[in-house]
Amino acid sequence: MSSTVLMPVEIALDGWLKDWLIEDIGRGDRTTQGLSLQSHHVIEGRWTAKATGTVAGLPIANRVFQLLDTNTRLIPLLSEGESCSPGQVIAELNGSLAALLMGERVALNLAMRLSGIATATREYVEQIANLPTQFVDTRKTTPGLRILEKYASQVGGAVNHRMGLDDAVMIKDNHIAVAGGIGEAIAQIRQQMPYPLTIEVETETLEQVQEALQHQADIIMLDNMGLEQMTEAVKIIRQASDRVKIEASGNVTLDTIRAIAKTGVDYISSSAPITRSPWLDLSMKLG
Repeated sequence: MSSTVLMPVEIALDGWLKDWLIEDIGRGDRTTQGLSLQSHHVIEGRWTAKATGTVAGLPIANRVFQLLDTNTRLIPLLSEGESCSPGQVIAELNGSLAALLMGERVALNLAMRLSGIATATREYVEQIANLPTQFVDTRKTTPGLRILEKYASQVGGAVNHRMGLDDAVMIKDNHIAVAGGIGEAIAQIRQQMPYPLTIEVETETLEQVQEALQHQADIIMLDNMGLEQMTEAVKIIRQASDRVKIEASGNVTLDTIRAIAKTGVDYISSSAPITRSPWLDLSMKLG
């Protein structure tokens, strides 16, 4: 897990952006290219927020325009993670009319989606801001958008959980059932996993917590436990080891997250900011 906010590298980002531009432009922008006399004019514009939220994705939007014309720029007036209010100008535009019009939809869609995730994430993070527990995202992401959605999650203040199946070992209920138990699953996987991967085990009962401890799991997830059971599980783990990290998951809402954090867990994970967040409404005006 990392708390450092890192932009996706351009070698990866550019490939995705080109595909999404091709999807939208197709064989050509019939409208903009029809304005042949004006399409190469240099023009200025602005992006305006139409709702309160947390801004994310402006550098990515800038890259959309630059792929269409290297001299075209989206200039952020807010840093990633800053708050915006309705009517606030959050970025200025300068460049060719053709690039700005052809890139408008892809750039806005990405920024609105990522800002929506950052906005929702910030709400969860603020609920536990004065507690030592960290808020964590999940792998419930849109296929093809995981890196960008997890980037937005970081901008909102969350810590990224594993990006993919190759990041860490996470033994869930189906793995346990197939292996015949937590101990058996850990033993089999530990023989084959490369160093320095960690092992996390999903537990639903105090008996499973004890078994995960016995077989030296690095992280124990308390899945869908009530507060009383979770408090007891944290007590058992802390008494047994100061090395093992504790993650809580399931039934996490803005109303419950603070009570969950007060049980003493290290991390609280939820897919909600990515899977349920509305887009942050932004608009583009030229001239």
